[in-house]
Amino acid sequence: MSALFEEFDDIADLAEGLDDPSAGARIMAVMELADSADPAAIPYLARAISDSDAGVRKQAAQALTDFDGPETAAALVTALSDSEADVIAAAAVSLTELKDPAAGDAILPHLDDQDEVRLTALLAGIKELRRPEALAPAIAALAHASPSVRMQAVGVIGWLQQETSLPGLRSATQDKDVNVRRTALSALGFSKSASAQETLVDGLKDPEWLAREAAAETLAKSGDDSCIAALRAVLDDEYWQVRLKAVRSLGKLGASEAALQIAPMMDIPVPNLRKECAAVLGELAVAETAPFLEKYADDSDPDVRKNVRWALEKIAA
Repeated sequence: MSALFEEFDDIADLAEGLDDPSAGARIMAVMELADSADPAAIPYLARAISDSDAGVRKQAAQALTDFDGPETAAALVTALSDSEADVIAAAAVSLTELKDPAAGDAILPHLDDQDEVRLTALLAGIKELRRPEALAPAIAALAHASPSVRMQAVGVIGWLQQETSLPGLRSATQDKDVNVRRTALSALGFSKSASAQETLVDGLKDPEWLAREAAAETLAKSGDDSCIAALRAVLDDEYWQVRLKAVRSLGKLGASEAALQIAPMMDIPVPNLRKECAAVLGELAVAETAPFLEKYADDSDPDVRKNVRWALEKIAA
């Protein structure tokens, strides 16, 4: 008998445990099938998704994390309609591990599902598969009542990176939920358009610091010189996290005119912020900032010391 047939026989032997009257034995069979890492186990694990015992079904949903493809995705989509929350949660996690674009074939037909839990999981599962067919359902999902659905919909749109989706993303930056706004602002990073930059600059004025932080960070990717003034304006934001991202973006944009505004921020007692300021001051290499850096050559934080030394070398050069 060839090695191939022996391999399939081994999987079939393991799968016999799925017919054991003991739920514990069936769980062990699922675990052994998962440990085989053999795609031939997928149909058996898919069968276990419909087992009479919730523990077996949950284990099968978890086991499918290690597999990919349309058959795996179809089994996980089935599990999303389970009567037990633990099974649904396990399936939702496994869906996010799919990487084969073909797995989207089993998800796409269900993106009109309006159930909050299922639709959230389905959108999260198809996001990294980058299926263009998911764009229209994702845009439609921006109107869903659930913030978790809207946030995952924004994620799908962001991964597809289509300029035609900008109106939807810009609208999502005005969502009533801060996490949706934050996700939408981050998703705009793929676009260099004037409308994207305008939206990000507006995001710097969001009432929630999480959104302002996202806007400041994303401007490093899609901003240009026209955004420098707006970034400089948030260098005194009440949240150091926002200031840190603004500093980083100013460094990426080569905003040497901001160096003397960034340099005094070395005195702020937040090591992460000092570290970032030192790195950016090195990138900008403005000689007048050296005294601010020299004060922290012996900083208590090793990362700050390293960045300060590097920055002073860049300025000296």
